[in-house]
Amino acid sequence: MNKVVATAEEALAGVMDGASLAVGGFGLSGVPDVLIHALYATGVTGLSVVSNNCGVDGGGLGILLAAGRIARVTGSYVGDNKEFARQYLSGELLVELTPQGTLAERLRAGGCGIPAFFTPAGVGTQVAEGGLPWRYAPDGTVAVTSPPKEVREFDGRRHVLEHGITTDFALVRAARGDRHGNLVFHRSARNFNPLAAMAGRVTIAEVEQLAEPGELDPDEIHLPGVFVQRVVELTPEQAADKHIERRTVSAPSARGTVRH
Repeated sequence: MNKVVATAEEALAGVMDGASLAVGGFGLSGVPDVLIHALYATGVTGLSVVSNNCGVDGGGLGILLAAGRIARVTGSYVGDNKEFARQYLSGELLVELTPQGTLAERLRAGGCGIPAFFTPAGVGTQVAEGGLPWRYAPDGTVAVTSPPKEVREFDGRRHVLEHGITTDFALVRAARGDRHGNLVFHRSARNFNPLAAMAGRVTIAEVEQLAEPGELDPDEIHLPGVFVQRVVELTPEQAADKHIERRTVSAPSARGTVRH
């Protein structure tokens, strides 16, 4: 039951070229940065990534993206990642955009063994009707489009069929975890992490603080250890190394100005 491994490199054993990964995080909050950097160091490529967004320029999954290691992205937000936009529009990257709530439920469903479900999100749009550009050609034309999906009516309202997501591996970050793999997340850093963890066949968690079995209050555990196969304890320096995607501060008022 001791799922702790010594290093991030050891935890990533078995991740090969072409592997599929569900990755937690939202922007730069709750991103498993240590595992991402370790994965970059392995040199694996051709990865299919499922994540809310693909990091930012120079941060999070953006590190793998900039190195050309990612072949396909399933996500809900492109954001301000200029390299992501460049690769997508130049035909280097296949991108499946999906509504954020639908993405969350697809990950949860996959982790619960539910192959598909119906949702009203996306009905009447290209999400359901098909035609979303998944890949562009180098000349700017659309090379691959999304296929149409089944639409069915329930209680007088139309719903679209979406499929659950499972991946070869999942990479997540937690505030606390024990040797059995039970995880506790800190506030907004929870975001997509539990859902990504559920979807991975082999889930690897980097934890800021490692607890012994029984130390975590069962009522505070956000993700039970049954969904986690490997745990990596971060060093204090790694745990404290957190980045802000967009720092917003207000201008000082005249009253608050200090004069010397």
